[in-house]
Amino acid sequence: MSTILHEPTDTAGAHLELLRSMLEETFAVHTARLTELTEYGRLPDHGGYEPHTLELLTMSHRQHVADAAQALRRMAEGTYGICEGCQHRIPVGRLHTAPHATLCAPCQPQPF
Repeated sequence: MSTILHEPTDTAGAHLELLRSMLEETFAVHTARLTELTEYGRLPDHGGYEPHTLELLTMSHRQHVADAAQALRRMAEGTYGICEGCQHRIPVGRLHTAPHATLCAPCQPQPF
């Protein structure tokens, strides 16, 4: 005779909350870094960065902020985790790897 030792949990809700936390942290970290880089750009020595490097870093952090913000918006709208290509659910493993993903792996264009 077997006994259930725990109640079933809502794993989808738990995954969603974990992903929301990851996205909020990503947003905060990259926003803070973007603020630092902006301040470095105003300094005469650019905070020790080459101007071109500073520009590339700034662009990268802006993209991370935008990706996280868009994913959080999709969560609020209830469309997060739905592939924009085929309208099927994006696997949780893919979302853990790329929480900002808008496409499932089969719909993701392959690089040349």
